[in-house]
Amino acid sequence: MDISTGVYLTHLLRAYGVDMVFGIPGVHTIELYRGLAGSGIRHVTPRHEQGAGFMADGYARASGRPGVCFIISGPGMTNIVTAMGQAYADSVPMLVISTVNAHGRMGSGEGWLHELPNQQALVAGVAAFSRTVHRPEELATTLAQAFAVFDGARPRPVHVELPIDVMLAPAGHLALPGRAARVTRPAPDPEAVARAAAALAGARAPLILAGGGAVGAAQAVRQLAEALDAPVVMTTNARGILPPDHPLGVSLSPSMAATRALIAGADVVLAIGTEMGPTDYDFFEDGGFELSGMLIRADIDAAQIQRGTAPAMAIVGDARLTAEALAAGIGTSGMKDGAARAAAAQAGRTALPRAIQGDLHLLDLVRGTLPEALIVGDSTQLVYAGNTAFAAATPGSYFNSATGFGTLGYGLPAAVGARLSGDRPVVALSGDGGLQFTLGELASAAEARVPVVLMLHDNKGYGEIRSSMIAQNVPPLGVDILTPDLGAIAAACGWRVERLHKIADLPEMLRRGIAADGPTMIVFGDALRDEAQAAAGF
Repeated sequence: MDISTGVYLTHLLRAYGVDMVFGIPGVHTIELYRGLAGSGIRHVTPRHEQGAGFMADGYARASGRPGVCFIISGPGMTNIVTAMGQAYADSVPMLVISTVNAHGRMGSGEGWLHELPNQQALVAGVAAFSRTVHRPEELATTLAQAFAVFDGARPRPVHVELPIDVMLAPAGHLALPGRAARVTRPAPDPEAVARAAAALAGARAPLILAGGGAVGAAQAVRQLAEALDAPVVMTTNARGILPPDHPLGVSLSPSMAATRALIAGADVVLAIGTEMGPTDYDFFEDGGFELSGMLIRADIDAAQIQRGTAPAMAIVGDARLTAEALAAGIGTSGMKDGAARAAAAQAGRTALPRAIQGDLHLLDLVRGTLPEALIVGDSTQLVYAGNTAFAAATPGSYFNSATGFGTLGYGLPAAVGARLSGDRPVVALSGDGGLQFTLGELASAAEARVPVVLMLHDNKGYGEIRSSMIAQNVPPLGVDILTPDLGAIAAACGWRVERLHKIADLPEMLRRGIAADGPTMIVFGDALRDEAQAAAGF
């Protein structure tokens, strides 16, 4: 069969089960599109490559499969780097396939279209690896290595670039792939598990710190926690590992005093699937995080175990396999006042500032109305409150860009990608400032007829930064920006738009939104947040 390497790529992607590609066709990527028609791979066109990356990120988090992007050389790659940085920070699998100038032109400095001095070097810092495919015969091996990272290591973006001459080169001599062989997650060392299980079983006040890397291990972590009678402190990306009503669950951030007291009082702490980063454990950079007990760190990334707080014991392996092995080794260790200790930490939620309490009331209402929904957030005030203490309904059902890399503009495109991954309802949380970073994705969401619901907090600028500047006696310059009528823009793009003035109207608006055949925007202002604070008891 006479096919190009660009078409051969499509066959390889199908062999790995890829069913969705986010991309903007360009003069250098046309050949990548030749094989898409009739391939079973759906193509979604964002309005900016950063939006493509955020969509792929949301798709990956919601589905557990890597998000795939087709990106042009040069400006396409510089545009997507921010989204790759967010995915890199949060360990999200993303496959970015781009073109690059042909051999003899790439990096020549002669000024060819989209030429960069070294495109691969530009991207390498936000990827598990970045590789140039110099011959058609290298492509299958390169993709196999990419999916090995996604399946068997700490998942992060991978960048594969095809020189234009290689993309156009014949690949008919290469065997068409069948179903690709996949690697399995690494199991922990039995001796390391036995030592850790003994320490945990003998603990007076054991504790589990669960991070985003443990989302896929929720059932095993719950079994382990119940065997130990140990509270589980869940970082932002781990919320929902234990449900909101579980007596051992702690959704109050470890940056808050009550949770820190719980952690400081534990004699043995298991940190599983968490990098123990400052945006989770020391968000306010006050240096108040204290861990006085024995620390056992379990992670798929051996290097990460040795970053930050050094462990007394280390287990390298998949979170689910590790938690299952520990639970089996412990059996039942008896009652350790786990529920009482967890409740004491959770009680710290009542001491939070009134603004946070009001925002949490709104988030609790969203969860109560749509318990099956994914809640996807931008860096915005409602999300900051959620990261402080929101209890998600299920594992992986609450994620955002406000931790780690901390990008703006993430909420809408990531929610679109999440909704395209399956049938679960998706609610996006954004502010008017953040939305304007990726405003064009209003059109792509409508074009794809994605029934996502966007809750837009319109406070006419960068309200959080304004408040911080005032608090530090800095004149609030650059934060009171021109904010157009975003509802009118959304309506012009084909969105349903509703204005929310009373909290009592929110549940029905949400239900109408998820039942619609396209996207819905619910716009609210500070007055609604004031009402939410009153409803929360302030």
